[in-house]
Amino acid sequence: MKAIAITGKPELEQAFIEREEPKPAPGPRDLLIKIQAISVNPVDTKIRRSATESKVIGWDAVGVVEALGEQARGFAIGDKVYYAGDVSRPGSDAEYQCVDARLVAKAPESLEIEEAAALPLTALTAWEGLFDVLGLELRDEPRPAAQAGAGRAQETLLVINGAGGVGSMVIQLAKQLTDLRVIATASREMSVEWCKEMGADLVVDHHRLVDALAAEGIEQVDYIYCCHDIGDHWDNMTQLIRPFGRVVAIAETKKQVDVNAFQIKAASFAWELMFARALHDYFPERQGEILARLAELIDAGHLRSTLSEVIGPLSVDNLAEAHRRLESGHAIGKLVLTVAD
Repeated sequence: MKAIAITGKPELEQAFIEREEPKPAPGPRDLLIKIQAISVNPVDTKIRRSATESKVIGWDAVGVVEALGEQARGFAIGDKVYYAGDVSRPGSDAEYQCVDARLVAKAPESLEIEEAAALPLTALTAWEGLFDVLGLELRDEPRPAAQAGAGRAQETLLVINGAGGVGSMVIQLAKQLTDLRVIATASREMSVEWCKEMGADLVVDHHRLVDALAAEGIEQVDYIYCCHDIGDHWDNMTQLIRPFGRVVAIAETKKQVDVNAFQIKAASFAWELMFARALHDYFPERQGEILARLAELIDAGHLRSTLSEVIGPLSVDNLAEAHRRLESGHAIGKLVLTVAD
């Protein structure tokens, strides 16, 4: 099979190589997937930059089940599925991949493969952060269309970097499945409009976050979902979070931060890492369940794909271009590559 592997070299121009690899054989719990489309995430760029050896990366895919391990349940050959997978195993930048069936769900029927490929990793990260980590109350039914944009002012969620892949899904899920007022940060006109399309009640400039919120009469927020380097936003978060408020973050920092700053407010800070379930075999079936629920919400018209652009077919040049755009810091939504017709 064809695969695009990282080389272990730091320069982006030399970072990828196309090579032939044996088609993988599914383990007892695995599905063998013939991949149709993939998307690229910031974690891909981080792993590529830190790698010292050649390997296949990529953890967002849509494809068709070609074979099943003897313990794999809930799927049949020919099923179209979507998943993010396990960061400790070979990735999806290839024609075929084996993945634990418990991490997989049938893809939304209403989406094209490129639209579906944009979703798994970011949607899982958003869901786990909101409902498993922050512990937000989940509505029994999505918000009626007539109520969209009418969040309750007394409960607020601040989404830092709302136009990114995770932020886009956080906004949508919070608007549809909670009673919170959703505030997103963005600075460029395109990013602001994207956040509004996702459903944000208010969009403010992260470069002047505290002042921008104060101008809207907002001194504190109840919850913060930080989708950017926490070191860049730490002081703002400690100032804005209310007493006993909760903060969840997905992006680490090399800067020094003062964790004690949250103590005076008895506020909580926690991490979300989508790969934690697979890495530690901690109820991995939860991710398959979440993806199945997301597919239902998408097919019912309550959520939309965050696909922003299809870069082209999977190749060394196109994969490098996707990484380049992510590293620029200006990407909106998700970038997708096709793998098979």
